[in-house]
Amino acid sequence: MSNISAVKALEKPHLSVKAKTLYAAAAIAGAVVLPQIFHALGAVSGLGTSVGEAFLPMHLPVILAGLLAGPLVGAVSGFAAPLISFALSGMPLVTMVPFMAVELCAYGLLAGLLRSAKMPPAAKVLLVQLGGRLVKAAAIAAAFYVFGSESVQVSSVLTSVYTGVFGIVLQLVLIPLIIYRAENPKRHES
Repeated sequence: MSNISAVKALEKPHLSVKAKTLYAAAAIAGAVVLPQIFHALGAVSGLGTSVGEAFLPMHLPVILAGLLAGPLVGAVSGFAAPLISFALSGMPLVTMVPFMAVELCAYGLLAGLLRSAKMPPAAKVLLVQLGGRLVKAAAIAAAFYVFGSESVQVSSVLTSVYTGVFGIVLQLVLIPLIIYRAENPKRHES
């Protein structure tokens, strides 16, 4: 087998524009609807928005979009989801929208770039999580130190990791299972 055919064997199938559009729309819809469900559960349980902050529901569909459909779909979905969510529901808070747009865009882009990487899906998710948080930290640091913004503190990145540990673990478990199921549909037919 030549090097070129070996590389092609590792590549994921190319998706049509229609398929990519559907993936992006589904990811954006999921990233808008899932937080509303978690916020409703928080309201019913008396925990408020902390349920959404703990389970990171916007991250899951965006990372999946990148891993399943590539970097452009992941990045566009990640950037658009918090903007559309804010326009429809007023959430996330206006001060967090730009940072979440940058962070989620990074998650989707990084996931898409790792789409064809030969490594376990959980490792891809872990790298995406680390990269996205580094990008968010850089965006917050730039806003704070370069532009003098006091709406967000740099320490909020660490706080979000501690608060979102359940969501991080959920992503590490659930995304590889969904990827496996999506990439091996014939194994699951009855």
